[in-house]
Amino acid sequence: AQLAKIMGRFFRRFYSDEEPVYCCAACGAHLAQYKDLLSTNFRGRTGNALLFNQVINVTAGPLEDSIMTTGLHVIRCLFCVICQERVGWKYEVAFEEDQKYKEGRFILEEELMLSTT
Repeated sequence: AQLAKIMGRFFRRFYSDEEPVYCCAACGAHLAQYKDLLSTNFRGRTGNALLFNQVINVTAGPLEDSIMTTGLHVIRCLFCVICQERVGWKYEVAFEEDQKYKEGRFILEEELMLSTT
């Protein structure tokens, strides 16, 4: 039982202070770096959203179908590993050919994070 607790524990990761960092608005956990930002031209449930190539300190929920303005996608909601607040989603599958570039990429909603820029 002790081993399972150790193996199941999430460790908070940090980026260096040398580059701008996006953090969870609820607890300040680092989520993404500016250098991994791919686009600012997205909309989320709370307003503007950003597309990232990679993120840290998140856990993903179950697969779900989501009908968006750009068509049907299969996504997973993303939650901060520290405070469990929802922060965005990950694109798993895009069915439209011109949307395939989103697969494996991450959306973080501006309202749900802070920037150190």
